[in-house]
Amino acid sequence: MNILVLGYDGYIGWPLTLELLKDGHIVSGIDNGSRRFRVTECGSQSLTPILTRASRWTYLRDNFDKVHLLIDNNISHMSEQLKYIFENYSIDVIFHLAEQPSAPWSMANFHRANKTQIENVSGTLALLWAMKEACPKAHLIKIGTMGEYGTPNCDIPEGRIEEGPMAGLLFPRTAGSFYHLSKVHDTHNIEFACRNWGLRSTDIMQGVVFGLNETDNDAELTRFDYDEYFGTVINRFCVQAIIGHPLTVYGYGGQTRGFIPLRDSIKCLKIAMDNPPVKGEYRTFNQFESIHTINELAYMVRDALHTLNMPYRIDHIPNPRKESEDHYYNPRHLGLAKFGYSPSISIHRDIYELIKKILPYKDRVIKEVIMPKTTWK
Repeated sequence: MNILVLGYDGYIGWPLTLELLKDGHIVSGIDNGSRRFRVTECGSQSLTPILTRASRWTYLRDNFDKVHLLIDNNISHMSEQLKYIFENYSIDVIFHLAEQPSAPWSMANFHRANKTQIENVSGTLALLWAMKEACPKAHLIKIGTMGEYGTPNCDIPEGRIEEGPMAGLLFPRTAGSFYHLSKVHDTHNIEFACRNWGLRSTDIMQGVVFGLNETDNDAELTRFDYDEYFGTVINRFCVQAIIGHPLTVYGYGGQTRGFIPLRDSIKCLKIAMDNPPVKGEYRTFNQFESIHTINELAYMVRDALHTLNMPYRIDHIPNPRKESEDHYYNPRHLGLAKFGYSPSISIHRDIYELIKKILPYKDRVIKEVIMPKTTWK
């Protein structure tokens, strides 16, 4: 297929692009490098020594003959350019990962909250209008987040209410940050476009992603962030572990979420691509491997360190976020399983293997960026 990856230089976008090319697809990519800039601006760097963007462009073009074009731009500024691409490259599938992905970053100040909302919502609108006018038959696969739902005191369906007089309506969203709110706006805009214009879309409500891509080629390593803004909790715990820093659990540690390794995240995206919705359909998949509290994750990291004969300590620190730490959480996630998804290995084993993988990079850790400085309250 002819595929466009928006945000191809990112944590998920880079290994996804590589896998699609290795599978024989024709791939184009758009990315403005904002993730790299913002991590650096916050005083951090990828734990893994990733290639520069220019070197990645060279690597792709030297090693894959089905790379069509790589563009450096923000999609919220390029509606006409997107239309040109759609009209001239016959795009079949669009993976939309080109958004500001950090909830803490969006809560730091007005500038970042505003930037998050404008980039994410306007970028998705630009994409939807370009699809409507130039490639209405393409399949849009957008990365959403389980954080859109919040933690309501009821079961969470996959996107829509399943029973009763409101069956078929979108399940209510209770976002916990300006980032999550931007994703809620995306959801409503995409569902509207499918319902009114006949577009087709799969919205992946993704749990917390962790880990590295599986490769022996340093040129293909994806980025790995561990700072307070861009480092997800398991990645942060594992980096703390390899430098002997206490595992910092926010508050009591009863917050419950769904988690999925990067490898399985990409597997699920490819499953969605291979099983497209019909014209006019907006569908949702809740994507995660298993559900755990933050305390349970800390204990898994502790167990891995014990096996590796490494020291550990768990510290509970004041929670900088405004969130419930003791709540009901039971989201459904049957959609991807119906199309063949099953977890690769247990999350316990994944954490153990991840710690071993990142140990060689422990001298690259910048300790000053680990502890939270931004409060959401």
